[in-house]
Amino acid sequence: MFAFIISRLLQALPVMLVVSFISFAMFAYVGDPVAIMLGQDFTEEQRQALIRQLGLDQPFFVQFGTFVGNAVQGNFGISYRLSRPVAELIVERAPATLELAFTAAFLALAVGVPMGVYTGLYRNSWLSKFFLTFSLIGVSLPTFLIGILLILVFAVWLGWLPSFGRGEVVNIAGWTSGFFTWGGLKALVLPAVTLGLFQLTLIMRLVRAEMLEVLRTDYIKFARARGLPNRAVHFGHALKNTLVPVITIAGLQLGAIIAFAIVTETVFQWPGMGLLFIQSVGAADIPVMAAYLMLIALVFVVINLVVDLLYYAVDPRLRIGKSGGH
Repeated sequence: MFAFIISRLLQALPVMLVVSFISFAMFAYVGDPVAIMLGQDFTEEQRQALIRQLGLDQPFFVQFGTFVGNAVQGNFGISYRLSRPVAELIVERAPATLELAFTAAFLALAVGVPMGVYTGLYRNSWLSKFFLTFSLIGVSLPTFLIGILLILVFAVWLGWLPSFGRGEVVNIAGWTSGFFTWGGLKALVLPAVTLGLFQLTLIMRLVRAEMLEVLRTDYIKFARARGLPNRAVHFGHALKNTLVPVITIAGLQLGAIIAFAIVTETVFQWPGMGLLFIQSVGAADIPVMAAYLMLIALVFVVINLVVDLLYYAVDPRLRIGKSGGH
């Protein structure tokens, strides 16, 4: 197991290096960060001094090498727009994005898996048909439109939930959270539903398809022939064998939720990393944009590693294969 983790980490190194090069190259020559930082009134001496201070007078590969070396130490430079360390900005915004992403992922799993199991077991019932129709809507509508519709209904027409912001939060050892306040929980509902709806419908349809496939296998027929009750057959045998593809999709979708929370955070003005990235694009804030893309790549690498490790816990065939090989 330890050798497996080391091999995955070694494979992740060139991936991170390529992503960092692409992200830095994409934004290295976008806009004029010096003019943004200095404003409208500045002298040529001030401009040249700031260029030297930022290292923008160096060749491209020297700038990239400096960027990678600093990034390994957790130093992503200074934000051109806010004149603050990028790492400090990301640490401030990360709790909001992670809170939203994990809430959306939990919602997708907690609702999507039971709905998928039900539609797989009772595929001809009217409720299953309703769930499938609902899933088509969730897959078809774009995220920003879902968010706008939810705001229109629950914030404008009914006035039940806030339409923007994070609400009241508490600071616990430097980590801000809205889970412990009523205002924070209310503010979390609409963006979490908006962000998690597509993943919910995707997981529901995946679980349904896997359940229908597994229920036709020979070992399920054998389990029924042994006289096992339906509960044991459905949940002890069928559902357990659908978890491997579900884990794969759920893991990748968690990374996608974090990466593509940009749209949801923009619609609801949620003060997370996605909104910071959008604001940085408009100001050509290269350090923030490059750091964000590298962070998202790291999230996907870590999630893929966790998913691979979960395979060993869920699928005994992998453990048997490894032990047999040794």
